[in-house]
Amino acid sequence: MSTKPTDSSGISFTALYTGAVWHRYGLSDDALATAKGRWLYHVMTPFEAASKAAIGGNIRTFLLQRHLIIDHLIDQAIRDKGITQVLEIACGMSPRGIRLRQRHPLLHMVEADLPDMAGRKALRLLATDRLGDHHQVTPIDILADYGEYQLEKVIDRVFDNTRPVIIITEGLTSYFSLETITRFWQRLSAAMARRPGSIYLSESYYLPIQPLLSTTLKALGRLLGAATRSQVTFHFQTDEQASEHFLSCGFASVTAHNPRSWYRILPIPESRGEPMVRVIEAGS
Repeated sequence: MSTKPTDSSGISFTALYTGAVWHRYGLSDDALATAKGRWLYHVMTPFEAASKAAIGGNIRTFLLQRHLIIDHLIDQAIRDKGITQVLEIACGMSPRGIRLRQRHPLLHMVEADLPDMAGRKALRLLATDRLGDHHQVTPIDILADYGEYQLEKVIDRVFDNTRPVIIITEGLTSYFSLETITRFWQRLSAAMARRPGSIYLSESYYLPIQPLLSTTLKALGRLLGAATRSQVTFHFQTDEQASEHFLSCGFASVTAHNPRSWYRILPIPESRGEPMVRVIEAGS
């Protein structure tokens, strides 16, 4: 595995496809729909259908599972713990900020992404009069060690740092080697520890044990990696591995949520067999 830090500038390619999935399934706003996203959705449809038939799930299945579980956990934290600050890193064309502000009007919502994508997102939200004091978009670079886009400086700048915050990275961490993303997790856990009660939500894809399926997914990972100029990586194989690693990064508590636990509780699609995605909930 390469130890070279990944250039995160290419990941917007998949952000547009993900945004198209949200829109197609009624989770997004017309303001966030893009022509390129619609084209990618059309191009990917035959591959998604083949994957669904072969392994009982596809990218769209896993996207919807993780997205709706993360949404539920955010609502739960707002309702039960009174957290009123949310930061979504690598927001892309995610509609989450719009939906959260509709459900929780007093929420302070900050969406963050690399400068180019943040600029695109801000323009689309601005056109619908959704930006304001309590709904912002800001540039961030999770690999930056200094400067205005640095993780710690962004959090300090946009929030009341005497109160906890919910931080989300959806569809981001698999594009980095474990070594690279671990440094981000360590810095994030340290920032959260200074704001007790904070919660981090993300997802992790597990590489299946079956050789044929494992080989197929690795090939797909290489293809996505080439498209995004990054390293698509399966970091863990079990809930225990994931939990132990996040605890070693400095988080105080970790839960790996299996989509199976949410079938018939949330309106998520069901995989045939064991789901390959987990939603990671880590607390400070």
